[in-house]
Amino acid sequence: MRLVVLTVSSRQPRWVDDGWLEYAKRFRAPLKLELVELPLARRTPSVPVEKAIEQEGDRLLAAVPRDARVVALDERGELWSTVELAERLRRYRETGAPVCFLVGGPDGLARRCIERAEASWALSRLTLPHGLVRIVVAEALYRAVTVLEGHPYHRA
Repeated sequence: MRLVVLTVSSRQPRWVDDGWLEYAKRFRAPLKLELVELPLARRTPSVPVEKAIEQEGDRLLAAVPRDARVVALDERGELWSTVELAERLRRYRETGAPVCFLVGGPDGLARRCIERAEASWALSRLTLPHGLVRIVVAEALYRAVTVLEGHPYHRA
């Protein structure tokens, strides 16, 4: 199963890339964790924020494979425990389709992205920087996979 994090953001500091890679390398076949970075829409005084959000939404949706399951990362989404995330991954794995996690730009996800998603996941009610979101998502997915594998990493 492919787990794909599609994110709209600017270049991240090295510690973010290192953190992402630390978790991504822990995934073993047939699971694969991927990161797809899409450019931010241009933000200028003459470009309304809503237009930038829509442009980023277009980029995100264009990057979603046709048969993929989609989860929107949104602060208004549901808070999931590790066990709940593991159960979702178990169900997704049964379909064989890739799972895409959409992370919007600094102003959030386009409404179309949230509507396309079958689930909306809030990592926290806190506002988190994009770099940290990547690492938290990677760690949460890794920990959920360990639950599915019965690994002692998670002691639920």
